[in-house]
Amino acid sequence: MQKLKDLMSRDVKVVSPDMSIQDAAKQMREGDFGMLPVGENDRMIGTITDRDIAMRAVAEGKDSSTKVRDVMSEGIAWVFEDETVEDAAKMMSQRQVRRLPVVDRNKRLVGIVALGDFAVESSEIRPAAEALSEISKPS
Repeated sequence: MQKLKDLMSRDVKVVSPDMSIQDAAKQMREGDFGMLPVGENDRMIGTITDRDIAMRAVAEGKDSSTKVRDVMSEGIAWVFEDETVEDAAKMMSQRQVRRLPVVDRNKRLVGIVALGDFAVESSEIRPAAEALSEISKPS
């Protein structure tokens, strides 16, 4: 089974919790990212997604200068780079997320894996399809 390090994106940016959501959104647009890890003092403390910005900021009438820390998701879920697609698909399904930070065994951020990355490998479609069906179910 394929390891995550073979299909993850290594182009990963980390944003500060004190960055404005407008600047975070610009970084998402420029890098075509849907999720950015949030880091403080060399640790991942959460993630911010385009959905977090839309639902927790824009829909609530918050200003574009709102800090990332005010709308980010805490309790970060991540996977190790030597884990399999199936491991990541299970984590995505459990956490109801489509993207996960990928860390090495020293817990250093090395990439991001998205549900869409799995479908590229035809032999890996089943775990991806199962994860997608779980993520897409209404709560």
